[in-house]
Formats: sequence, C-alpha cells, structure tokens
Amino acid sequence: MARIFKQNKFLFYVKGYSQRFLSGKNVEVEIKNLSKNLSQKQKQEVDFRVDYYNKISEKIEFSDAKHTVSDLLHPKTPKAYYFDTYEFAKYFPKNWVIDYEFGDVNSILKRPAICKSRPIFGNNENNILLNLDKARHFVTVKDELKFSDKKDILIGRAAIHQQHRMVFYQKYFGSKFCDLGQVNIIGGNPDWIKPKISICEHLKNKFILSLEGNDVATNLKWIMSSNSIAVSPPLKMETWYMEGTLKPDEHYIGLSENYDNLEEQIQYYLDHPKECLEIIENANRYRGKFNNENIEKLISLLVLKKYFNYIH
Repeated sequence: MARIFKQNKFLFYVKGYSQRFLSGKNVEVEIKNLSKNLSQKQKQEVDFRVDYYNKISEKIEFSDAKHTVSDLLHPKTPKAYYFDTYEFAKYFPKNWVIDYEFGDVNSILKRPAICKSRPIFGNNENNILLNLDKARHFVTVKDELKFSDKKDILIGRAAIHQQHRMVFYQKYFGSKFCDLGQVNIIGGNPDWIKPKISICEHLKNKFILSLEGNDVATNLKWIMSSNSIAVSPPLKMETWYMEGTLKPDEHYIGLSENYDNLEEQIQYYLDHPKECLEIIENANRYRGKFNNENIEKLISLLVLKKYFNYIH
C-alpha cells in the first residue's frame, strides 16, 4: 500500500563516523559545481532559502567562543546533530569558530548559532537553521492508496507530555471524527493509551493529526508526501522545512488556536473531496522541493558560508 523511504540508522552512523577520515573539497569549487546547471528560477529559490535560514546581516564578534569546526569530530549526544553539521562544515577550516545549539530548540537564541529549529514569530535571526537530525525528520512515503479509498477519520497517535497535546486529547478523545491514541505509558492519561501503529496504518485514513511537540511535528513532512492530509492548529515552530511558509487549508487542514473547529473542518472536507485533492497536490508539490540532493547540499553550504563570512 505504501513504501517508506527513511535512512537506515546503522548506515547513517557508519557514514557519520567515517566523515572524520574524509576532507571536504574546496568550498568555492563545490558551490560552483553544484550551481552550474541550475535554472534562473532554481537560483532564485536557492537565494531565498539561504536568506530564510540565515538572517544574519551584521558582523558578529565572539570573544568567548567555545567551539570550532574540529569539535564536531567528537560528537556527543545527540550525535546526529554533529554528523549532519559536519557533513557541510568539513568544507571549511577546522580551526574556524562555530557556535551551535543542538537538540530541540523552541526559543530564540541570545546570539547567532546553528540549530535545527526556531519560533516562527519574533526576531528569530539568531537561530540559523541547518537540516539537522534529518534521518528522523525527513521521511518520505510513496502512497499507493487513493484518498477516496481511505477511511473517513482523523487518525492520531502521539506521546502526550505537553499541555497543548493534553488539551487536544481532552477535547476529542472518543469523538466520532477521530481515532486518537496515546503511545506513552508514563504521563498523560492511562485511558487514552493505545498501541503504536506504523506509518502505513496511518495512511489508511484520510486525515492525520499533526501536533507540534517540543518543537515541530515530526510527522508533517511524510504526511505531506502522501495521499492523506495533515490536520494542524496554527504552526509556531519551524525547521529546514520552512514551516513558516505553509498555509492552512492550502498545504494542510487548519484548526483554530483552541481546536474548537475540528469537527466542523473534518465534516467540511469530507463534503468537499475536490478541495482535499487540491490540498494534497499542493502538499506533495511543496514536499517535493526538498528532494533534489544537489540543491539541498548547495543551500547548506551557502548557509554556512554566509555564517562564517559574518564571524570571521
């Protein structure tokens, strides 16, 4: 019914550790090679994304810098962040200063640093985004089940720790429009506990709940590559996926801040399947923008180059 494309964790760690034995090529040569076959439209998109991820516009002085590029060769937990950063930082001198904040970042940093996530709103220019922990976050599906053949239900499986997830489940657990389940045993509400289900099982349903956790909702990207539709309240956090550019009822079904219109929204879209197909098409097109490996590598190098230009 569906094929899941995700990075093998063992191979990911082998590749990550092997990078220490490989030196990056000249960064300018690499950027030139990656840029040479791009159309004018692609070049404009690259420029837009570089400036979206890295909003630095002033020279930065780090008198108390703690990290250099070479420090990335000695990964601590979470290791994936070190591997994903060094994949592109290796093209720059090992003794160059680099500041980073790894893990789930859900606040605006006090000074510019490389990180995975940031709030969408506010002066978030200190949070410089790279595609970190991408083996976990950038999962793609090949969904062979048509939207019309899926169940008329909103499926949701999540760990319930954060207050906003608690509120949602309190409102809609048991609703005829939803099949909700809590997958964590400790915390939350024991009455909500249900077994985890696979991505393929999720994709048997027309609508899939996508609630932010500590930062973004991990499942949003693979939902948007499928023939199901993500259902989400207003987005507050963003990553490399540029969640801040997504539009409710264009890329996903939007809920109100307090979730009160969920049943109304689900019923509306059940009654308007053509609009559902338009959302799916928009979502698939948006998700597809991140599938060109050369462009993703080029943007990553340019984000770091811009960062280093302002601190060295």
